Amino acid sequence: MQLPIYLDHNATTPCDPEVLEAMLPFFVEQFGNASSKHHPYGWLAEDAVEHAREQTALLIGAKPTEIYFTSGATEAINLGIRGIMLAKERPAGKNHIVTVATEHAAVLDTVKALEQEGFTATYLPVKKDGLVDLNEVAAALTEKTALLSVMTANNETGVVQPLQEIGELARKRGVLYMTDAVQAVGKIPIKVTDMPVDLLALSAHKFYGPKGIGALYVRKGKPTFALFPLLTGGGHERGLRSGTLNVPGIVGLGKACEVAGRLIDNETRRLSNLRDTLESAILKLPGTQVNGNLQRRLPHVTNISFDGVPAKEWLIALNQKIAVSSGSACSSITERASHVLRAMGISEERGQASVRFGLGRSTTEADIAIAVQHISSTLQKLQRNPV
Repeated sequence: MQLPIYLDHNATTPCDPEVLEAMLPFFVEQFGNASSKHHPYGWLAEDAVEHAREQTALLIGAKPTEIYFTSGATEAINLGIRGIMLAKERPAGKNHIVTVATEHAAVLDTVKALEQEGFTATYLPVKKDGLVDLNEVAAALTEKTALLSVMTANNETGVVQPLQEIGELARKRGVLYMTDAVQAVGKIPIKVTDMPVDLLALSAHKFYGPKGIGALYVRKGKPTFALFPLLTGGGHERGLRSGTLNVPGIVGLGKACEVAGRLIDNETRRLSNLRDTLESAILKLPGTQVNGNLQRRLPHVTNISFDGVPAKEWLIALNQKIAVSSGSACSSITERASHVLRAMGISEERGQASVRFGLGRSTTEADIAIAVQHISSTLQKLQRNPV
């Protein structure tokens, strides 16, 4: 079977060969439980986990003791949001959460679930370019607000929010600030020491690590705060996340962080150039338009709408030669335009005919040339013969 050119790196990425090589010994030879304290098998596993914790911390400028391993970003996000709102230490009356309408479902669904449990929430709108209005952020933060959750970079448009300014607003109001950095970690430089961020979620498979492993950064220092654990039963991860540690996955996450840190500067330049080549060629075609801010965005992503084509047939035809999507893999079961594009004021029809292109380490100039040719010929065919 001839696989299409892969341009959906926001959905997932292939495991880097260096990452796989680092993981393999921990499936067979060094298979110990990291919590086994009485023999070398456990010691080797524990050492590997702590090394990976150091590698993960280094990539985002954190301390190793601020990194907690989870099963992925969804768990990390749930642990961050629910952990703050259910904490016994949360001041009485602080039962309000502020987030953004364009967040990933892992955030939105968690906040909605908490609303069912008696908490209140504000869902901030975004401007046409996908950015939040800082004045609206400031206005939404009240004396009852316990947590503000704004993603670093949008998974559909690549738009990067002004984290520094948002975090400063939260600090001034005594509100904890969490960010879903799943699409940003390993793609753009992130240093939590330079950002007023209290919690940050990441996932290995978004930057060439294995699936099923992620981490939550939890800031230490003043002002102090505590999280309520979602899982109990063993006291792993310093009591915050019980469960036998996924040692091979954790090793893979750590190695992925190391590789990303080494490649990030060169890949940022290379991918932004390829993205711009793809984008400029597509925008010469009739009825095309980029969705999202053109200055504040990830280097490897563009989201483009194509007017005058039937959405379902459009994606089917495109995916014969290039693997792309219309939005988040987690919400691809619906045929509606994505909630992200709708929140940006994009019509249902245009939103359904929008395509997210996510380039990656394997993407070449030849891939871009083939993609442009295929998009052009497919667009002409569908516009001539609409279904």
